[in-house]
Amino acid sequence: MSYSSGYVKKRKGIMMEDDKKNILLEKHKDIARIDQESKRTHGWYVRVRFLGKTHSKFFSDKKCGGRYSSLLSAISWRDKTEKKLGKIRTNKHMVTVSNSGTGVVGVRLNEKLNRYEVSWVTESGKQGKTSVSISKHGKKNAFNKACSIRKQKEMERLGYTS
Repeated sequence: MSYSSGYVKKRKGIMMEDDKKNILLEKHKDIARIDQESKRTHGWYVRVRFLGKTHSKFFSDKKCGGRYSSLLSAISWRDKTEKKLGKIRTNKHMVTVSNSGTGVVGVRLNEKLNRYEVSWVTESGKQGKTSVSISKHGKKNAFNKACSIRKQKEMERLGYTS
């Protein structure tokens, strides 16, 4: 069986050249393209961060058999590494370090207004905000309520609604 130049033979069926180009042009979370002509370095660099540790690997076009093959190898390694580490596989951005002073991402204390402010990113990519009054709920209960709201909104964004 012969294939026209618009198709590439694949293990299970036929893949169109356009599909191959789309995969190369798409953004892949935690994977970056490196093309450094001066060092003759061409390939994909993968970096998986989880629980304060970084796991990384470079996939050379030359060693993997081309730009497309090295990208597929990089994606496969990323997915296997995340699974091995117990990290949830998602293409959505996840903030894991808090700069708020409360130790909880998306929850900050506004002493001036006597409240906890909660922020999150919605499924559509917009910012959501609310606040919980310390005067009304007490400091401990207000903090717990703010943390609960933040957790709920993050679960909704990631598609884990219960």
